[in-house]
Amino acid sequence: MGLIEDLQKLVEFESPSEDLAACRGVAELAVAIANGKLNPEAKVIEENGRPVFWWGSTNPEVLILAHLDTVWPKGSFVPTWNVTGDIAKGPGIFDMKAGFLQAIYAVADIPNAATKVAIIATTDEEVGSQTSRALIERLSKTAKAVLVLEASLNGKVKTGRKGTAMYQIALHGRASHAGLEPEKGINATTLIAEIVLEVAKLANPEFGTTVVPTVMNSGTTTNTVPALATLDVDIRSYSSSELSRIDSAIKSLVSSNSQAKLEVTGGINRPPLETSSTAELYEILEKVANEIGFAPIGHASVGGASDGNFAAAAGVRVLDGLGAVGDGAHAPHEQILLSSIPARVTLLTAFIKELIRD
Repeated sequence: MGLIEDLQKLVEFESPSEDLAACRGVAELAVAIANGKLNPEAKVIEENGRPVFWWGSTNPEVLILAHLDTVWPKGSFVPTWNVTGDIAKGPGIFDMKAGFLQAIYAVADIPNAATKVAIIATTDEEVGSQTSRALIERLSKTAKAVLVLEASLNGKVKTGRKGTAMYQIALHGRASHAGLEPEKGINATTLIAEIVLEVAKLANPEFGTTVVPTVMNSGTTTNTVPALATLDVDIRSYSSSELSRIDSAIKSLVSSNSQAKLEVTGGINRPPLETSSTAELYEILEKVANEIGFAPIGHASVGGASDGNFAAAAGVRVLDGLGAVGDGAHAPHEQILLSSIPARVTLLTAFIKELIRD
């Protein structure tokens, strides 16, 4: 059975991150697919109660990262798998089940790869990798290179990713009757509105730093001065120092009303993948591509984060975006170009061979 048939099986086995049983099932399916092609056999391990696909070395020189969970609730695509000409669509096909299979097929063509290479595919990446982060960091610290099979950007690899931080700000005021004695209340709505404007000013376009107030809730009834308001804030930046700057600023916020209580929860959850971590592997990739007769691959920096961010923070060389060519990650038109798969597998095979060559 070929890669396309295997990919159809993986895509049709829907695996939203929140559905632990589905994630365990898709990991077991991935093992079954891999074991038809790889020696030694793959296995499912448990990491903090979540299933993880594992194949290869327990102390790898080259660590290949993937994930099998998706953002899509079951039934989001009808039909789940759809092919029209060169385009295949389905939940998680681009982000990133195709990339995972490209890794499986690449190492299958490398004799004794399991002595130096490991493939791990987690099931909680789309919800922040809270259970798998420690595993990724531990393996990355002793590896010589980490390759992330997240989707490409129109074929380009990803040499930079923004780090992320998430916060919730809660402002506690005091309720009172909005008509009879509003002066006796402390209006959490108007006070959180001031915080919204203050937080938004922390953005810094020079470093690609975005600070976006997102979800806000306040009040209980239309005739009551609101006693509580909450605000969620999404922060992203290519710079670690920028994330630290904003972390300090948000945690130092105070209300303009000294009688109100302001609480901040959250913090930095993914460090950035900076180009200093990816430059060397990117140069090697382009050299390999040239040697096998490929056109230049190209590279880009993107706003979304991945598990490659954690690997880079561990101090290892990283290259991301080695996965599928397509479009529509987290979008209803999520798709890949089927014709691009053989070349991506060939490139990855040659790249891994170069990295593990004695």
